[in-house]
Amino acid sequence: MGRWLKPEVYPLMAAMTFVTGMCVFQLTRNVLINPDVRINKAHRTTAVLENQEEGKKYSQHGLRKFLRSQPPEVMPSINHFFSNNK
Repeated sequence: MGRWLKPEVYPLMAAMTFVTGMCVFQLTRNVLINPDVRINKAHRTTAVLENQEEGKKYSQHGLRKFLRSQPPEVMPSINHFFSNNK
């Protein structure tokens, strides 16, 4: 394997592995948890689902609730440093 794989390719492989993992995670999450995806026959027969509670639970997950309480700054210490020294 070492003969075929050059060290310059490692960062590209790491990035592609990370992105592929993110895609697999999102697809799995949508198939298993998304209320709009219907796999079994019982749910496929209904044209319109009345599942507002389930949809709200899916869209307002824990990470989104946590980020909503945080300030919308990428680097708060640098922002405060440059905004307070006027």
